[in-house]
Amino acid sequence: MGNGIKRKLILASASPRRKELLAKADIPFTVVTSDSDEIYTSREPSAIAEEIARGKAKDVMEKVLKEGKDENFVVLAADTVVAIDGKILGKPSDEKEAFEYLKELQGRSHEVYTGVVIVVKDVNSEPSCKAFNERTAVEFYPVSDEEIRAYIATGEPMDKAGAYAIQGGFAKYIRSIRGDYSNVVGLPIGHVYRELRGLLN
Repeated sequence: MGNGIKRKLILASASPRRKELLAKADIPFTVVTSDSDEIYTSREPSAIAEEIARGKAKDVMEKVLKEGKDENFVVLAADTVVAIDGKILGKPSDEKEAFEYLKELQGRSHEVYTGVVIVVKDVNSEPSCKAFNERTAVEFYPVSDEEIRAYIATGEPMDKAGAYAIQGGFAKYIRSIRGDYSNVVGLPIGHVYRELRGLLN
């Protein structure tokens, strides 16, 4: 499975959804969370997702190096953004914003981008980095204001980009998905696996 170098995988995320996707793919990993601010200068949604993921990866790599252990490791960082008409819909700040997001998304198609950054750091070499992003188009059926408010009342939208979870209660309003489903959950696991399989032993 690679070059004989044994490396451990570190997931730079506390997201239970990303952890579950990696676990289901039988990819062993540990978690080191990032404290980096989600700051970006890019304008394109795909580039924004990659830029934020890059900040997370850099922060976690520096944390691991500060521990001073002589070990080889791979950092996997990801960030997911929801966009409609080029406008980013992040995690809602309150229920009012969650309602506005879902009202804008209902009955329409939008895009979900996950930026992924993989950093390889071996003891005797400089870190190398690979970045990519995945795009999935999601279309919702028309949803009434009453249905939106009922969903917001569950609390589920409040920590989700775009104010919904595709694997949660809003799934019943999905008309179609074009692209990788797991990408909308938070990690394009098929693409990630193919990038990792030559790096981990």
